[in-house]
Amino acid sequence: MRLRYIELFHAVLSTGSLTGAANLLNISQPAASKALQQAENHLGFPLFSRVRGRLHPTQQALLMRHHIDRIMQEMYDLQRLSANITRPESHPLRVTCTPTLAQTLVPDAIARLGKVYPDTSIELYTQHSAAMCESLMLRESDIGLTLQDMSHHGLVQQPLCDGNIMVIAPPGWWPQRDLAKPLPISALAGQPMIGITVQDAMGNMLHGHLAEVEPAPRAHVWVQTYQLACSLVARGGGLALVDPFTARCSKEPLQTRPLKLELDVTLRAVYRPDSPLNGVQTRFLDYVRDFAQGLLAAGAA
Repeated sequence: MRLRYIELFHAVLSTGSLTGAANLLNISQPAASKALQQAENHLGFPLFSRVRGRLHPTQQALLMRHHIDRIMQEMYDLQRLSANITRPESHPLRVTCTPTLAQTLVPDAIARLGKVYPDTSIELYTQHSAAMCESLMLRESDIGLTLQDMSHHGLVQQPLCDGNIMVIAPPGWWPQRDLAKPLPISALAGQPMIGITVQDAMGNMLHGHLAEVEPAPRAHVWVQTYQLACSLVARGGGLALVDPFTARCSKEPLQTRPLKLELDVTLRAVYRPDSPLNGVQTRFLDYVRDFAQGLLAAGAA
């Protein structure tokens, strides 16, 4: 079926008449009528029947409708892309990030980006690292933001900044004068803690270090998110180990101290090597880096 027949078929479906279809396609009514007759002769069956002055699709046409709609949608998408391909602000920004980063850094970076590129379409997804890797490889997103090492032969990792593992505690747990001092991991011996069940490289390393503490910390409550850990700690549930962004941005009344341990938390941007970053994506990562570094510097002050 030729493309001009598909366009006419879709136009008649949309308007219900040859006159309307002709106006939509900017052709004459006789030309539209002739093209419809040619399409039906080419296919070997009628596409429309006339009922009370309007054209109604036949059963055969209804069977084709879904495919015709999909072809036309792809044509519209192609037209939009070809019209805007030279305008950097027109490229969609598709970002996937962990829930922690979606609630801390990413909203500020997107807000600033929108002031520079107000016409940019932005899609934001929240995923844990394993799902994030799959999303990038399947081209469902273009940039991933994570605090985990996502070593993968099909992805490039770009470090943006480093921070410390933080210990969070209920209000009044430590004297005010001690809050700027790193807490030795040995100080967690025998302490009540909120356990975090996230299975990632950072969590596995922390579990390894905590296993060497004697007596072992007492974890009776286990959660799947750092945000829930903050809520429980603020209500007196014990201590917890979290990333620096969760610690800095939590709305809960918490005390925070860096953990004295040679284990940095690295904020990473991840993307496919066969898709170089465009201007919008590069600017977005610059903003994420700026906000991350500013947040960490403010916490260290």
